[in-house]
Amino acid sequence: MIAHNFDNDKVAVLLAAVLQSVKYLQSGQAVLDALRRSGVDAYPFDPAEQALEELLHRGFNRAFIALHGRFGEDGTIQGVLEWMRLPYTGSGVMASALAMDKWRTKLIWQATGIQSPRYELLRADSNFEQVAETLGLPLIVKPAREGSTIGLSKVHHQQDLAAAYHLAAQHDALVLAEEFIAGKELTVAVLGETPLPVVRIEIAGELYDYQAKYFSNDTKYFCPSGLSAELESVIQKQALRAYQALGCQGWGRIDLILSQTNQLYFLEANTSPGMTSHSLVPMAARTAGISFEDLVLRILDLAHVE
Repeated sequence: MIAHNFDNDKVAVLLAAVLQSVKYLQSGQAVLDALRRSGVDAYPFDPAEQALEELLHRGFNRAFIALHGRFGEDGTIQGVLEWMRLPYTGSGVMASALAMDKWRTKLIWQATGIQSPRYELLRADSNFEQVAETLGLPLIVKPAREGSTIGLSKVHHQQDLAAAYHLAAQHDALVLAEEFIAGKELTVAVLGETPLPVVRIEIAGELYDYQAKYFSNDTKYFCPSGLSAELESVIQKQALRAYQALGCQGWGRIDLILSQTNQLYFLEANTSPGMTSHSLVPMAARTAGISFEDLVLRILDLAHVE
């Protein structure tokens, strides 16, 4: 256990009380409960229901961001907290915005030699037949700036590509078609500048989508991953490179595929992952000998303004 000193701190846990997915509310509540169990003077704060200037009026001097999706992890709330000069957890404005945008994440990773699946940007007037020929089938279609695999489809037939585009376009004007890479689904959490043990995800169906992530009892998670120590070390180092290339700070999670030919393909970065006791970052932390309470305190220790 690392010593933490929050004696003079009053911490706001930024969470959303009214959301489509109760998972996000559970994350915020789990963080709040862990901070209070550890003796931190912490309070829930919902930006959707309370004016943000109340963070200053009520004397908070740190903010733990437990918000997800747009406005919570895309640089928006981070920018407000920067303007207030209120230290907050996680990545800054630029890294949060970049990580939320899967297209621009790919551009940066490709420029720095980090391999990611091939892709095409889609529009309503795209030549879908040519896209299918270029990327091959099956392929993945997804909104570029959504989380939790919302609006994502796996397309097996070219004639289904237009429908997959329109589904994704309901969530974002920027839509990606991405080469499908068969292999092992992996994720690597990063705490500070330290990659945690790899988590391997085994799904019962053919796609790790919203249903498989949050509702399926058949999705299995393995940590330790079962990979060789040498391969796990390579994956951790490459995940840290991917994290640093985007300018991420504090903590986060990198999702990737280990292909059937043992090539690494990086998919996306998550700067505000789930934080229930059953979430992937706490799972990796437990394997590294870090309790949930200490994980939350370490993340809070890294609160900053840029």
